[in-house]
Amino acid sequence: MNISIGNDHAGVELKNSIISLLESKGYTLTNHGTNSSSSVDYPDFGHPVAQDIQEGRSEIGIVICGSGNGINMSVNKHKGIRSALCWNEELAELARLHNNANVLALPARFISEEMAVKCVIRFISTSFEGGRHENRVKKIDLTL
Repeated sequence: MNISIGNDHAGVELKNSIISLLESKGYTLTNHGTNSSSSVDYPDFGHPVAQDIQEGRSEIGIVICGSGNGINMSVNKHKGIRSALCWNEELAELARLHNNANVLALPARFISEEMAVKCVIRFISTSFEGGRHENRVKKIDLTL
């Protein structure tokens, strides 16, 4: 599985931990995040993750900023992207199971590294349930 990851200055350490874990498990990662703690703008690092998914280079994405909100909002502007802000394992699982989320957004300043890793593992190991959720997910994207 190819996974794209993007982060701002608040998520550097968390991103590095997640990359180490996922690479040790054999996943291929594309790192669009900053590696510096100097202030940057989260959309600059989230948009490339969404584009990788839209263009088929990655199956899922992980985005990280201080609260998780800004980068989550940024990637959700892309058609076909369903990013879910998660701070525990149950939310990460339900985002995939019921919402067919293809991006996991993490709040670096509000989640422990241990919990973030648990969220990532749960997110990538859960598949969309379909069924009654299929129609709902189809209604997310608007065609204007």
